[in-house]
Amino acid sequence: MLPDTVRPGRLRRRLTVAFVLVAGVSAGVLAGGSYLLLRQARYDASLHAAAADARYQLVLAGQFLPLTEQRRAELLTSFEGSGRHVVLVAGDAWPSHPAYAPPLGEQLRATVAAGQLGYERGGLSRLLVVGGRIPGSTVELYVITDEGDLAVGLDQLRNALAAGWVLVVLLAAAVGHTLARRTLEPVGRASRAARAITEGLLATRLPVRGRDEFSAWAASFNEMAEALEAKIAALHRAQERERRFTADVAHELRTPVTALVAAASLLRDHLDQLPADARRAGELLVSDVVRLRRLVEDLMEISRLDAGQVAVADADVDAPALLHAILAARGWRDRVAVAVAVAVAGDGDGDGDGEPVRLRTDPRRLERVLGNLIANAVQHGDGEIRARVTRRLGRVVFEVDDQGPGIPVEHLPRLFDRFHKVDPARSGGGSGLGLAIAQENARLLGGRLTVHSAPGFGTRFRLDLPDAPDTEIGSAAAHSSPRSPGGEPGGAR
Repeated sequence: MLPDTVRPGRLRRRLTVAFVLVAGVSAGVLAGGSYLLLRQARYDASLHAAAADARYQLVLAGQFLPLTEQRRAELLTSFEGSGRHVVLVAGDAWPSHPAYAPPLGEQLRATVAAGQLGYERGGLSRLLVVGGRIPGSTVELYVITDEGDLAVGLDQLRNALAAGWVLVVLLAAAVGHTLARRTLEPVGRASRAARAITEGLLATRLPVRGRDEFSAWAASFNEMAEALEAKIAALHRAQERERRFTADVAHELRTPVTALVAAASLLRDHLDQLPADARRAGELLVSDVVRLRRLVEDLMEISRLDAGQVAVADADVDAPALLHAILAARGWRDRVAVAVAVAVAGDGDGDGDGEPVRLRTDPRRLERVLGNLIANAVQHGDGEIRARVTRRLGRVVFEVDDQGPGIPVEHLPRLFDRFHKVDPARSGGGSGLGLAIAQENARLLGGRLTVHSAPGFGTRFRLDLPDAPDTEIGSAAAHSSPRSPGGEPGGAR
């Protein structure tokens, strides 16, 4: 069962940030716009009220004309007694209260001098000054209104809106995170399910909940997984049938082929006694029986490898000595040159033919791999053939080079396939199983077999082995299919 939680990722963070930005910008524009509109409305209402009051006070001030020093004092006292603060300007300025005597701006003085009603607001003083000329005279009267309470109320409103905006942003972050998690949860489950199927858990399925798009997606995914599981199961059954068929054919052919080999050996000993026209047919018969025996032996080995009935017996192996023994046993000393190199560092090679390069592995399996590689080079390569062994940072590397025509690039992906041949018309003496058997044995030894080739430049096979056995690597290699730079695991040239 897949877990219900999804680890946070960039997409979830982006969705959360986008949700917060949309909510924050929308709430900020709404709060800011509302505050500015309300502030303007409150200040306009205060100005209209102060202007109406100023007109009325100007009419009342006309009762004190002509303005003498005594009447001026009575006028100022009357205004202050009614709770209004004014500034009277008749040449000089006389405030009714010393604390409410703001400086009068030139533009305000000019407007009032022209016989119009003017106003101005102080910055930090929060005072609204509305002035005009007393009717019938040139005396100017300025009525002072304290807008401190209005400003305090607007500040409180601004702070409340800012706190509300912060709360909306936090709420949007929480809601956005929850929605992003719930929205991306099916995506996370699908990702884990796909990864599980990639790792071989073909029974993995997604839960189908509801009838939304994700549910339809989950249903389609499950259908795909079921079809894939059925297809892989069918391929596995076909592969098992193929392996059983190969094993059965090899087993059934073993007894008659043994009899044929014995008869062919007897015939070969008496070829000189046959007539000339029958001698050629006898030679072809002996050669084909030998090829048939090798094919049956290869089929038997492939069957044992497929069935996992091959045991690996590790022993100390002298790599150069093993190469020389292979060449001596098969009569290839004149065709193949052996070179030994010990890499002191990971990059450079130090040549030293004859230096001891030892490793611990199965000598019989290693001989089988190297024998097949060298046989392939001898059969299909031209010019100098060179077998090289190198120790490099805890690894032992075998390389077999030839100067043959090379392998076309389209054949490299299938080179280690069973019965695959680069030139089917040129069958030669090979069964087409040599490289496949070499690949399987290399896996059993915990190594990696790769090929590098290009038409006109020859071919190099490379076997990379640990200098000590690694059971974990060997076990994993028996069930994996490592790919070489030249292509997939694949048969013989």
